[in-house]
Amino acid sequence: MKTLKALVLSGGRGTRLRPLTFTLAKQLIPLANKPVLGYVLDQVAETGIRQIGMIIAPETGNYVKEYVKDGSEWGFEVTYIPQEPLGLAHAVKTAKPFLGKESFIMCLGDNLQGQGLTAFLKKFTKENGCPNTFKACR
Repeated sequence: MKTLKALVLSGGRGTRLRPLTFTLAKQLIPLANKPVLGYVLDQVAETGIRQIGMIIAPETGNYVKEYVKDGSEWGFEVTYIPQEPLGLAHAVKTAKPFLGKESFIMCLGDNLQGQGLTAFLKKFTKENGCPNTFKACR
């Protein structure tokens, strides 16, 4: 059975947002009383994806884990993947054991897609075949 996974990058040191990020991961800075990461996870949850790889940094990973926990609030199964912040391609390489050969969508934990992710995934699945675990295909 083909599945679709999500890789959410929630690492990084947040140096450009200091002093806010001395005690908080940048993905957890609130926007309208909710961490930005919460909005990202809501968008992933809307797609029906249930396997999430969460890239975390050594400096801020515990903050992200405290917020996301086991992912059940969003209906996810979360795998935490520690990574030294060495860039996006390195994050994907680090996540290879989690991703395997499955298709995946990568989201930045501190960036929002105004229109959500479902339209992107519908286009992807139309062009590449539909994983039957993706609710937008049903």
